[in-house]
Amino acid sequence: MKNLIKICTVLLLTGLLISCEEEDFENDFLEAPAKSTLDESIIFSTVDLAKGAVDGILEPVGQTNSYRGRFIPYYGFNTDVEYNYSSDDEGSADADLVAYDAKPNNSRMNSENNAWAMMYQGIERANIVIRGLRNYGNPEPGTEFGQLLGAALTYRAIYYADLMKAWGDVPARFEPITTETIYLGKTSRDTIYKRLIADLGEASTLVAWPNETAATTTVERINKAFVKGFRARLAMVASGYQQYPDGIRRSNDPDLSVQKMYQLALDECRAVINSGKASLEPTFEGFWRKYNQENINAGGESLWEIPFSSGRGRVLFSFAVRHRSVDQFTGQPRGGTAGPTPTVYYDYNENDLRRDVTCVPYEWGAAVEGIAQQQLVGIDTWYFGKYRYEWMDRYVTSTNDDGVNFIYMRYAEVLLTAAEAANELEGPGAAAPYLKELRRRAFPSAQQAEMVDAYVDALSSKEAMFDAIVEEYKYEYTGEMDRKMDLIRWNLLGTKLDEEKAKLSDLNTRSGEYANVPTTLYYKYEDDGYTLDIYGLNRGETGNPGPEYSAFNWDQPLDEMINTIYKPGVDPDQRQFWPIWQVFLDASNGKLTNDYGY
Repeated sequence: MKNLIKICTVLLLTGLLISCEEEDFENDFLEAPAKSTLDESIIFSTVDLAKGAVDGILEPVGQTNSYRGRFIPYYGFNTDVEYNYSSDDEGSADADLVAYDAKPNNSRMNSENNAWAMMYQGIERANIVIRGLRNYGNPEPGTEFGQLLGAALTYRAIYYADLMKAWGDVPARFEPITTETIYLGKTSRDTIYKRLIADLGEASTLVAWPNETAATTTVERINKAFVKGFRARLAMVASGYQQYPDGIRRSNDPDLSVQKMYQLALDECRAVINSGKASLEPTFEGFWRKYNQENINAGGESLWEIPFSSGRGRVLFSFAVRHRSVDQFTGQPRGGTAGPTPTVYYDYNENDLRRDVTCVPYEWGAAVEGIAQQQLVGIDTWYFGKYRYEWMDRYVTSTNDDGVNFIYMRYAEVLLTAAEAANELEGPGAAAPYLKELRRRAFPSAQQAEMVDAYVDALSSKEAMFDAIVEEYKYEYTGEMDRKMDLIRWNLLGTKLDEEKAKLSDLNTRSGEYANVPTTLYYKYEDDGYTLDIYGLNRGETGNPGPEYSAFNWDQPLDEMINTIYKPGVDPDQRQFWPIWQVFLDASNGKLTNDYGY
């Protein structure tokens, strides 16, 4: 469990005041001395003071209008597998954010302390720390100062990567603010990606592998496996398709070519795989149970998590299986703002062990004498089973936050990236072992000959292997809000959203590939009195299982979802990014403008 202490750090570094609000934040974060005028040479030549400054780089993520309450709950929707239920509220600020129609004056986002500002606050802190450590810390590989510099470089890369993911080209500043650099226009994302990839290359030489040192024993701290995996991710994104002001294309920069970037990604992934310092958890459900139990030990599947204390963070608050009231599992009646699209459950093979963990067709109803029952909610409403209050070891009592970390990267992505890059550079045979390793965990041993070996071995062309990898990301990652980024880099965003609309229409009418999906479910409660025993979820289960079961209509209309997965009249491929919010345009001294027709 995390050891939570307060940060209330006020450091005056070379004339720039960095203030941290008094918030519960992170494990082992240093409570800095109550001095505001420490010289930079003292701070960054003293390990404990430097640690406090590095930890302070992440403090902005916990602010309400930052990652905590704006970026994580809204970025990444809607996709072919994930649907935010605020989409139903046509014309609202929340609906516009997820239905590809955000505007610069969006009332949910257009505030001076929005995630955009908080990311740049974190970047400025990182710039100061990086300068200080280089000047005064002697950061060499294998030293505490080296670990700290590697962490600072990585934190800065995370902020910039998320800025570009959400907004495309953004202002770039890699030195502390001066009077000459207060106002900056946009920098080409190609330039920023090249800098981040170089920085992460340096960081990977400085930080230790998971559990190699005391600094890398938890997933809340930066380690070499994460840095290499993250560098591979950025290489794939930088060389992928994305919307530029002149259209959707790959980068024209030869340094970001597919050949160079895929090779870099493959090399980094293979380094992580061959290190033996990270691995898949034995079972998919076991991994998600450990996550909800807040097991933060490094060396397993989770490579790095955005850390939140019990008084910060809204991951389960936003995405968990819905609880309608305070009950035996939680004092926080929340969850359920988003869920899998209704087709996803039926796209899984019935033997895939990931299906029932990922897709949940019930919520927890109003408690009676403190005990709630699971209750079916309709085929038009699904929840992400990866996030469950009922799997926690801690009883959440906060009204606004659950404090559960946000998984930023896990080892499964390393395997999928290795498969994708190997397929492109070396062919499907080179990709096969990585895909097999991931699918082997997804199926019972009796099914593996067919669903792992035969399935993967039949992918004999690069095209077939690529299509299978796209599907595997869906089965592995639904509910983790990475799908939008991947669809964009594959140039499949609009295509897959339109395919999903067509699939939803077929499910709605029980036609095409969904013709054998039942229209009635049957349920009873197990001996504990609150867990559902459901018959009729699988394709073809149309019979009545017996008088002890009650019937439930499973034919709710899907028209609203079909019409709101993206706003009618909007081309999602022309809305891959959010606009820069008006408050930041107004404060830019004329340096910033929006592209993409905003």
